[in-house]
Amino acid sequence: MTVRIIISLILLLSGSVAMANGGADDIRVSLLTARAGADIYQLEGHTALRIQSPDRGDYVINWGLFDFEAPNFVYRFVKGETDYMAGAASTDRFLEMYRREGRAVVEQTLNLTPAEKMRVIELTDRNLLPANRVYRYNYVLDNCATRPLAVIEQAIGDTLSLGVASLPAEDVSTFRNAMRHYHVNYPWYQFGIDLALGSGIDRRISMREMSFAPEALEDMLSLAMRPDGVKLVDNTAVLVGAEGASPVLSPTPWFLTPMFWCNLVLVVSVGVSAAQIRRKSPGVAAKIFDTLFYLVMGLTGCVIIFLVVISVHEATSPNWLLLWLNPLCFIPVIAVWVKRMEKLLFSYQILNFASLITLLVLFCCGVQSPNAAFIPLIVADGVRALSCIIANRNA
Repeated sequence: MTVRIIISLILLLSGSVAMANGGADDIRVSLLTARAGADIYQLEGHTALRIQSPDRGDYVINWGLFDFEAPNFVYRFVKGETDYMAGAASTDRFLEMYRREGRAVVEQTLNLTPAEKMRVIELTDRNLLPANRVYRYNYVLDNCATRPLAVIEQAIGDTLSLGVASLPAEDVSTFRNAMRHYHVNYPWYQFGIDLALGSGIDRRISMREMSFAPEALEDMLSLAMRPDGVKLVDNTAVLVGAEGASPVLSPTPWFLTPMFWCNLVLVVSVGVSAAQIRRKSPGVAAKIFDTLFYLVMGLTGCVIIFLVVISVHEATSPNWLLLWLNPLCFIPVIAVWVKRMEKLLFSYQILNFASLITLLVLFCCGVQSPNAAFIPLIVADGVRALSCIIANRNA
């Protein structure tokens, strides 16, 4: 990280005056898009700005840096204090990193006037200053793709007319659906996102808002028009080809997906519930199942409560999954083993069943889009609630 800071400062201190006297004609500004990688933070690709200047050399400005060594990094990241940084590095070094990872890098050379190129350099210089380089990263509103787009538009002094991303219409309808498009081979990652992020990412979005995804931004810029009606992109070139096997994971086998395991939980739930209704009381198997099932749900509910109440992530609240996953889930964990808590358990399951019905209605109304694998879990919970209610009424 120290090396990046030094490089940034060197670039800032070099040659600004010389460019003001006509050297801007020889400057090239381009957008670099690195295609998706295998790590979860690489699934939408990555964007950076490249500047080629006779006075400064050939370098890249990158808004996707973060410091794992910062104090309390993990806690602050989970809490929503996601501080990212802008940094600069030589283009050769930047490209070599992606070449080693086997990820293609595409360059789109921008059609800018000399004055606009100078403005890009001025804006990026300001952005790289130690006082300005750290920013509060937002996954869909302020990230490594939206930042360079904002610089380009500030340099031009107007809003660009962006093209349409080459994605199915359903995949660009909401932020959540866009994420599902890029995470299609990472079902457990999307499962976690759908747990943690609430209804805020289910609103209808404009095509411009799809620019949060670097690969989508590349598509949109390829057809973008300047305010004067001229195409923004002069030329497109592949600087690094995808070498060897794709770094993106192949589809997850069906037996390792969340849907398979959640359906398995549903089957077990139906089995122990049928036995409970026949016996008019829960057996040991049902009690063990409820202990594990509701313990996991209660712990998950605590995480969601943290994200809703304490986290400053914009997209975590409101989260209607709290109707299903909340600390009240701990009641059955204890109550199934304590005879004196039967009435409390009965009351909880009546409330729980009503909450599950309410949640399903909200899903049907489009208030919040559930992960498909949530449905068998919700049904399993409903089956356990009904079996408890029936068994207690018949007792």
